Amino acid sequence: MADKSADYNKVAKDLARREAELGELDTNLRKSRADIDKLTADLTAREARLAELQKALAEKDKAVDALKASVSNALRGFQGTDLQVKMKDGKVYVSLSEQLLFKSGSTKVDPKGQEALKQLATVLQQQPDVNVVVEGHTDNVPFSRPAGAMQDNWDLSVLRATEIARLLTTGGVQPDRVTASGRSQYVPVAANDSPQNKALNRRTEIILTPKLNELLKILDSNSSAGGK
Repeated sequence: MADKSADYNKVAKDLARREAELGELDTNLRKSRADIDKLTADLTAREARLAELQKALAEKDKAVDALKASVSNALRGFQGTDLQVKMKDGKVYVSLSEQLLFKSGSTKVDPKGQEALKQLATVLQQQPDVNVVVEGHTDNVPFSRPAGAMQDNWDLSVLRATEIARLLTTGGVQPDRVTASGRSQYVPVAANDSPQNKALNRRTEIILTPKLNELLKILDSNSSAGGK
């Protein structure tokens, strides 16, 4: 009887140990399932945000394509070596040569250049969600006779950009959408080693960028969600 009692106690202890192990396994399994459910929910939310971001990017690309088409159509009578419309880094660049816009050393836009800017302003009036940056560029030939407010190529590039910005706003573009800046000789598109290349560098670039408010909201939302 004593031996049987000892055996019984041993079996009971072994059974209790196994039940405890099963309980622990069940608890771990429940925790694993909860972790999996959470990871699945997080993945679903991330996929939804990614889809939203991809949609916003596609809409932004579509808007840039449509903007380029509108600008190209409006300026088709001027396009050639003196005026080019192109896309770069998700923006539309309207590059205008000095020959189209200005006489040498002048900051006053010639009549033909004024007409091109008037056509561009008409398009931009219909594109209220587009920001406009006007960049003046020069070659590396220094001023021979600095005078008044214009001492060097910095001044020339800035004053030309300001004059073009003024003409765009006079043409109906809201002033708060327009930024005028001068880059002087420091962002050339060709080496300043020939008259032809120097002429290429004497230009004004009007950079058109659709506002990215919705896209930035999504990015900010993703960033906030990732930090939680």
